[in-house]
Amino acid sequence: MDRRKKYTIMVLKDSLMKLLKDKQISYITVKEICSLADINRSTFYSHYTDQYDLLDTIEDEIIQDMQGYMSQYNFEKEDQALQMIEKLLEYFASKHEVCTTLLNEKTNTTFETKVINFAHQVFMTSWLADTAYDENLSEYLSTFIISGSIHAIKKWLNNGMDHNPREMAEIINGVINRGLLGVR
Repeated sequence: MDRRKKYTIMVLKDSLMKLLKDKQISYITVKEICSLADINRSTFYSHYTDQYDLLDTIEDEIIQDMQGYMSQYNFEKEDQALQMIEKLLEYFASKHEVCTTLLNEKTNTTFETKVINFAHQVFMTSWLADTAYDENLSEYLSTFIISGSIHAIKKWLNNGMDHNPREMAEIINGVINRGLLGVR
């Protein structure tokens, strides 16, 4: 891809992210994105079908990036759960602004669902294989653990990451493994 196309795609993504800080995707128009990016609408349409397509591209790239980041580590053993959570939090911290925007209640994006699916795939697959729970109970437990963890991460991001990734990982891991008693 040539330099001009890369620049165009970058400014379109940046413009959408700026608009998402204040508006839901359903209230953002292609015209607004193009105006902010100083790009013609025809140029926009040569890359994306609409604002939802652009958003979907941004979300998918972050999930792929997250998968690449997490695949560098081997988290087969339970004692590595803390390290796995810490690495995920480090990733979120490195992409703080984008993740905060996409996980914001106002933005109404599919990103949270994609993160939940990613977490289920990465974290729960190995954990569930090592437990004696039946599949139905495992699904409920994984939904509870992942949803709670995602909401804790959202709160952490919205609080300006008031704990470092290691501290947050210890909090989340403690609750997952020992319940509320694990946080003391």
